[in-house]
Amino acid sequence: MKVGFAGKVAHAFLDSKLTPLFIAASLGLGALALLATPREEEPQIRVPMVDVMVAWPGAEPAEVENRIVAPIERILWGIPGVEHIYSSSRPGLGMVTVRFKVNESNEDSLVKVYERQSAVGWIMPQGSMPPIIELHSIDDVPFLTLTLWGEGWSSDRLRPLAAELAQELSEVPEASRAQLIGGQPRVVRVEPDPDRMAAAGISWTQLTSALQAASVRQAAGTAVRDNREIRVEVGPLFRSSEEIGRVVVGLSQGRPVYVSQVARVVDGPDEATDAVFFSPGPAGASEGAPAGSEHAAVTLALSKRTGANATVLAENILRKVEDLRPRLLPAEIRVDVTRNYGETAGEKSNELVEHLLIATLSVVALISLAMGWRSGLVVGIAVPVTLALTLFIYYVAGYTLNRVTLFALIFSIGILVDDAIVVVENIERHHREKKGLSFKQIAVLATDEVGNPTILATFTVIAAILPMAFVRGMMGPYMSPIPTGASAAMIFSLA
Repeated sequence: MKVGFAGKVAHAFLDSKLTPLFIAASLGLGALALLATPREEEPQIRVPMVDVMVAWPGAEPAEVENRIVAPIERILWGIPGVEHIYSSSRPGLGMVTVRFKVNESNEDSLVKVYERQSAVGWIMPQGSMPPIIELHSIDDVPFLTLTLWGEGWSSDRLRPLAAELAQELSEVPEASRAQLIGGQPRVVRVEPDPDRMAAAGISWTQLTSALQAASVRQAAGTAVRDNREIRVEVGPLFRSSEEIGRVVVGLSQGRPVYVSQVARVVDGPDEATDAVFFSPGPAGASEGAPAGSEHAAVTLALSKRTGANATVLAENILRKVEDLRPRLLPAEIRVDVTRNYGETAGEKSNELVEHLLIATLSVVALISLAMGWRSGLVVGIAVPVTLALTLFIYYVAGYTLNRVTLFALIFSIGILVDDAIVVVENIERHHREKKGLSFKQIAVLATDEVGNPTILATFTVIAAILPMAFVRGMMGPYMSPIPTGASAAMIFSLA
């Protein structure tokens, strides 16, 4: 029996003992990928943005623009991969933001900006501070926010508790950083009095230098004890604002002049820059807080590392919060989850997976009713195996489970079934017409007859959707899972 390429492939699969193992391994890889692939609501598009900030105390915005911002812009435009540059100038501060092209590496982009930093130093005006460089990416957006509040508690009292909780939660693996919003940290402000300074003959430079010198701590060596090395530092450690007020800033008429004589030392919260108020819902009202009432609060915003599973990470953080509550937080302090991107991502991913299963079962049921249970069984094996291998490709390629990747799988089901229907229906026709041949011979002949056109049709569909993977700009990485997944599924379906 002489057959072509498709017939030879069919004959190899029919006679091979590895076919059941291949099916089982494919389903296993798909289950592994389904559990291990991170889940998110939307595809995470990588667009590196690097801020370059230079402080120049006392300079006007126009001066900052001409002598700091404009030269930095000219230098940074020479970096490969830069797409846009934004800048702003304020009194005493200039900031330049470099936006790189889509899918540029975050680390490489930051390194490129740092390498150009050496060229910035010699053009900076005298009195300006060294540049501060900071990388921003989509993962800086908080995926989990916790709001701390309590009846009768002010935001300033809540902030130290939230800061300690943030320190503990930032140690959770895959957590990136924790940011506090609301409440003000405790600071000691020195507010100079110009009249007193003039009367004592103290200049601004003397006051600043004295405070800087008084706050310096220096290393004094190390001490080794119990197989441990302890670093020893010397210098003042201020415990109160009164101690800062007793710092000597100069001499006047043979007498020392103290900070408290030329300035007002204030120990308290810093100037307010943001505020958080929380209004408990019915659950909070049931525990004693009136529904709809507003309470001062502090929000703890947590970010994740690139590629981390938002759903699993959110569960780990919330579990640690419950473990830390008895030790860190008083009983009257409430911790409410005001944003949980991991939970919503998990819910939407599970919903799409359910729709994927429903679509597969619907197709199998329809084929079974129209063509018999044997045909439905073939489709019921072929489609899950193909989708399982596609999920594994997603996992290996670094994609996440989101609405776009799962839509690509649902979209592929309609195309995948076509191959199985054409082949199975032709086998059924040959089975009715050619009674003298064995079932294996009929399967090989029928597959060989429609195999080459099926292969051609499959690659025609791939050729139609694959160009979508080469779209540039923001939509390129956003839509790329559709042609990637659908093309992989089509290729797997040929087997």
